[in-house]
Amino acid sequence: MAKDTIKPKKVKHEADAEASGPLAAPRLRELYATKVREGVAEKFGLKNPMQQPRLTSIVINVNMGRHLEGTKLPPNVKQTVLDTLTKISGQKPVVLKAKKSVSNFKVRAGYETAAMVTLRRDRMWYFLDRLINLATPRIKDFRGLNDKAFDRQGNFAIGLTEQGVFPEIDMAAVTFTHGMNINLVFSNSTPDLSRYVLAELGMPFRKDETKPGKSAAVKAA
Repeated sequence: MAKDTIKPKKVKHEADAEASGPLAAPRLRELYATKVREGVAEKFGLKNPMQQPRLTSIVINVNMGRHLEGTKLPPNVKQTVLDTLTKISGQKPVVLKAKKSVSNFKVRAGYETAAMVTLRRDRMWYFLDRLINLATPRIKDFRGLNDKAFDRQGNFAIGLTEQGVFPEIDMAAVTFTHGMNINLVFSNSTPDLSRYVLAELGMPFRKDETKPGKSAAVKAA
């Protein structure tokens, strides 16, 4: 006589995930795979996918060293920064300690001076989508991002002055306003390649607003 099999009891969060169904694939990842790669192959002649630029990670960093009081950070500063990074990234950040002492900034080796989170794979794409379509339009007097902020490897850097541009953050509930640095890390890339990829994904780069000079106006007349 066959024994009855006992099914393991489902954990609550597993049952909830099953009921809600699988998460949708990141929209920008699909756009990159279907459209952007083809554009890179045609414009730059990179037919081999292994030669094409690839976004590998996004690093979000918040400097807290200037708020040190003696040897420690004020509790509200540290907790606010960690809460911000957790909410906007969906991932637990790490606290970094200074490796060297810098007397001008009143920093000694071993002091907690920054918080950082590194996003990869799906979380990276989800964050990039929110950054492009939700956060940047909320920047005050926004006229576009600097399209020259690339290094020689094609990595792109963005500086934000306050965390309130992300809709996940309720500024009425925070006691400390801070900015952050966001670095988009590429492999197999150059500034031109990375700029093209990001522009095709919808990154709102600053448009050239230069007006034609007097000579050009006379010539046109």
